[in-house]
Amino acid sequence: MALKQSVLHDRHVALGAKFSEFGGWEMPLEYSGVVKEHTAVREAVGIFDVSHLGKVVVRGDGAAAFINSCFTNDLGRIAPGQAQYTLCCDEETGGVVDDLIVYLKDDDHLLLVPNASNTAEVVRRLQAKAPAGIALTDHHESHAVLAIQGTGSDEVLQALGLPTGHPYMSFVEAPFDGADVVVCRTGYTGERGYELIAPNEVAGALWDAVLAAGGAQGLLPCGLGARDTLRTEMGYPLHGQDMSLDINPVQARVGWAVGWKKDAFWGKAALEAERERGPVSTVRGLVATGRGIPRPHMSVRLTPDLPIGEVTSGTFSPTLKKGVALALINSQVEDGAEVTVDVRGRAEIFVVTKPPFVQPAVREA
Repeated sequence: MALKQSVLHDRHVALGAKFSEFGGWEMPLEYSGVVKEHTAVREAVGIFDVSHLGKVVVRGDGAAAFINSCFTNDLGRIAPGQAQYTLCCDEETGGVVDDLIVYLKDDDHLLLVPNASNTAEVVRRLQAKAPAGIALTDHHESHAVLAIQGTGSDEVLQALGLPTGHPYMSFVEAPFDGADVVVCRTGYTGERGYELIAPNEVAGALWDAVLAAGGAQGLLPCGLGARDTLRTEMGYPLHGQDMSLDINPVQARVGWAVGWKKDAFWGKAALEAERERGPVSTVRGLVATGRGIPRPHMSVRLTPDLPIGEVTSGTFSPTLKKGVALALINSQVEDGAEVTVDVRGRAEIFVVTKPPFVQPAVREA
């Protein structure tokens, strides 16, 4: 099956991007190099095309109440104009079908932004449960998403006449080139930033305008390779690696995104039981003491003959200049403990460390 392409694909080609497959889409992996792009976000500003992310509009009387009965987090904690990180879990097992952002426009109108490869499954599960009068419309291929991330992100958007300065996880809609663009204070890098959701018809003009306005701020186009190193430095989980149908929110240590006091959400009984008994393994952070670079599925051991889990996400940290990882390991292992990771047959020493591994220039809270 042919990979889907962003509406901005030709622009990425013109910029010399290297491409890779992400959730069924052919997306930029890097332009000028992962380390250079990573550093631009940490020290200046970068722009990412993340149009492979899903976009699903939910409308109808009681739409917010319906979504709140399905996903883990409590929409009652936020007001219209705010966004919320939440989880779609399996009803029976509590495993994570996907993690996503919910944009609450009003009680009868929401926008969901799931991961690319999971959009169809999230929609399928919602449609199977949706009461009469609730409609889901898939905008996955009709809208683009641009992430403007870094300390200079406000100045870039201000040069385009787009609103800035609203609180973290809040959004506003603003006109650009005759269309409405959603401007949200969200991101996956830990740095101050925004995500712009725009109709395909204006996405090219918006991309071009950001590149032009960002020159004074040192803006670079960034690929999903840098997005991965940036999120790993922050300890942000990635679905399919650090959480999955086999790694539930309690094990992934994202219980803060669960509205435990809610009457209902998918997987509630299973997750409450897991929380009560305590998980055998949890996702923890690891930082190398030497030169070892961890990768997913590498074995983590407390002693040479005592395996305690495996790496779920691992990379070289351009900021720390050493290897960092998230790993699903025995819950009894304490922060500060030394463990070994089998890096291609070498027992490399790592320290169990609570993320984030680096402090952003301007921490979003």
